Amino acid sequence: MIVGTAGHIDHGKTTLVQALTGVDTDRLPEEKKRGITIELGYAFMDAGVDEDRIGFIDVPGHERLVHTMLAGATGIDFALLLVAADDGVMPQTREHLAVLSLLGVARGAVVVTKCDRADAARVAAVCADAQALLEGTSLAGAPVLQVIAPSGVGIAALRQLLVDAAAATRRADQSGAGLRLAVDRAFSVDGVGTVVTGTVHAGSVAIGDELTLTPTLLPGGRPLSARVRSLHAQNRAVQSATAGQRCAVGLVGIAKDQIQRGQWLVDPSVALQTQRIDVELTLWPAEARMLRSGTPVHVHIGACSTTATVALLDVVDGGDGGMGGDRREGLAPGASARAQIVLREPVAAWQGDRIVLRNASANRTIAGGRVLDPQAPARYRRTPQRLTELDALALATPAQRRDALVAAALHGVDLRRLRVADGAVVGEPFVAIAGASAAPLLAIDGHGEFALGAAQTEAARLAVLAALAAFHQQHPDELGPDAARLRRLCLPRLGEPLWRALLADLQRAQQIGVRGAFVHLPEHGVRLSATDERIAQMIAPKLRNQQSFEGVWARDLAQAVQVGEPLLRVAIARLAQRGELHQVVRDLVYAPESMARLAQLARAVAVAQAGVVTAAAFRDATRLGRKRAIQILEYFDRIGLLRRVGDEHRLRGDSTLFMAVSTDTGDVVRKDERKDERKDAA
Repeated sequence: MIVGTAGHIDHGKTTLVQALTGVDTDRLPEEKKRGITIELGYAFMDAGVDEDRIGFIDVPGHERLVHTMLAGATGIDFALLLVAADDGVMPQTREHLAVLSLLGVARGAVVVTKCDRADAARVAAVCADAQALLEGTSLAGAPVLQVIAPSGVGIAALRQLLVDAAAATRRADQSGAGLRLAVDRAFSVDGVGTVVTGTVHAGSVAIGDELTLTPTLLPGGRPLSARVRSLHAQNRAVQSATAGQRCAVGLVGIAKDQIQRGQWLVDPSVALQTQRIDVELTLWPAEARMLRSGTPVHVHIGACSTTATVALLDVVDGGDGGMGGDRREGLAPGASARAQIVLREPVAAWQGDRIVLRNASANRTIAGGRVLDPQAPARYRRTPQRLTELDALALATPAQRRDALVAAALHGVDLRRLRVADGAVVGEPFVAIAGASAAPLLAIDGHGEFALGAAQTEAARLAVLAALAAFHQQHPDELGPDAARLRRLCLPRLGEPLWRALLADLQRAQQIGVRGAFVHLPEHGVRLSATDERIAQMIAPKLRNQQSFEGVWARDLAQAVQVGEPLLRVAIARLAQRGELHQVVRDLVYAPESMARLAQLARAVAVAQAGVVTAAAFRDATRLGRKRAIQILEYFDRIGLLRRVGDEHRLRGDSTLFMAVSTDTGDVVRKDERKDERKDAA
């Protein structure tokens, strides 16, 4: 169990910790000189149960050091709010209580100190004031104890209270949780190297683990990794440590100056950083003014502090905090609402983490809340659809959140991203219901795992069929749009993996036909006559035997196979509609293999030129003349491989044209890669 002290300056926090543990947590020369706590201090006490130890975090009480107090208060299990009998309740007593309450600390006690400096009536009055102060906070009803720390009066009773609380501490199941350690100190030790200390919020860590530091300080956002060389938990050398313990971690592969307070050491699979978080926010009841959108604030998350701006998401009533007013009215004191926190610099945060807001001058704690989505969107953040998704993200368990979000999200859910936001290295499997007419859709590829709810899947199927019917009516002479163009026509916001899985399901159900990259309704497939079939068989070798990228003219094919040009042109048009050859300009045709190689060259040029394919570069790559190179690029524009932007041709990142698509898995595989796979298998 981690115990945190709180209270006004010079109310005896450090003296009390020393009386309980025998450790003076004021370690800095300046602290000794001035007699006040400036930095976080740490001490430990044996709990007497299975060799468990209770960790203490001693925080500063000065009003200018509340940001340091917040760095230590996040992650504590039990709070000791100190009130000196001679002073009584003071301003920082109230602010520290606000911090504890907004952080959701629900277990604690009030300790009235320096009872030898006041008479019995005064001590009783201070105890009554403290008890009343707790009303309406997360610590309401907490016990009030009286102590004289230097002489030990009341210390035994307090120690027993803490031991009992430690024995009753129950940790949430950590199976599947990735390590998250909030860094509050970094220093070097001779013979050990870089050491960081902090509270483990979730998961576990062991010697030899590879960890990631987040948010990163490296240019370009590259992750900074390190290996665990040594480990101390609750001030004892250990092989592993888990959530709820104070840890000192010796690291290999990272320098002290690469680490700062506010960063996190995490399992690499849950590493994230963000500049937008959606939260459930409560304005402290003692605030005199409403909180409005656009208000600048200081945000405290874990051991991190940064500036940000608040954007209220719910429509709130300035009168009573209800939901029937105007968002511009703001959030009333004591009321709660969803809000987006737009941060000035990247931070790390996970679902369920607690945050505290202080005002722009950082001299008053004003609000606090719980993270709903640590990777919040910049667009559509106030729409009814988004608020419905936030309702799902507010549910209690990861499985409940996942299932509700899949049912609510219009464009699907990235399940892997959701697990990272939950801080989970693994999660319960999500299984789509096979064979149902309106089953959830599941897609897995190298970028993630994606799910689309049953109702949304059925709506997407209908949208695809309707878009194809409209396309066939408008373009009766074409086989159909390519898959990427079809997505832009009917479901532009659906992710590529789910789109491929949707097409695969429709194809398996024989509701659509797919020929190459082109999609069509089954009844719209172009049928060849016997004459067309005969001509197709005759010209196929002529097309395949072309060594250059010049293509073949219809008149040359007609002469080669001795067929009349009008008859050949009809056959060519039908074959092009079926995707069995490509007619770049009238009468100039290419075999699919040749066009696939040209597409591969276009992609290579685009990669080398930041997504742009210029006529000159493509001409050089194909060794064609400028005119023919431009004709081919314009054909690629028409069919959706490229997109014309001014004088440039830009590669469409979502186009799967001239790439083989496995309808079983939804994975896109280049044809030459499949050849390599078959060769490896042989």
